[in-house]
Amino acid sequence: MRDDLNDAQALAELCGEKFWPLDRVAQELDMSLDAMGPGTAVLSMNVAETMMNGHGTCHGGYIFMLADTAFAYACNSFGQNTVAAAADISFVNPASLGDRLRADARMCFQEGRNGIYDVEVTNQSGSVVALFRGKSRTIKGSILDKT
Repeated sequence: MRDDLNDAQALAELCGEKFWPLDRVAQELDMSLDAMGPGTAVLSMNVAETMMNGHGTCHGGYIFMLADTAFAYACNSFGQNTVAAAADISFVNPASLGDRLRADARMCFQEGRNGIYDVEVTNQSGSVVALFRGKSRTIKGSILDKT
């Protein structure tokens, strides 16, 4: 592998290490950061009883939160502070109590301070639960300066 790819991977992993302890939402929902790479991230979460809605399925807000969190890690993997400018989600299949949801985020486009990221949320069987698209905006500062 080329050195610049190794450096980009190392930077992405360092960004994840810096960001993770400060991410109170991910901690509270017992998410796990499973992988980081340049413009990519994988997070997962178990569907708990407290996440169930009146229809007996996982509330879409929790699914959105998992996808949005994976998006945040992917777009912050380059070291620059990056925030969401917009996001939307399509719920494809319901998630059930006890499901292990996995959110795979990847960069689709990056130019200047703007980026577009897609996140696929699946369950433990690999069935697609939701498709998320986030638009990012790079702002001042570095993830590496976080304490």
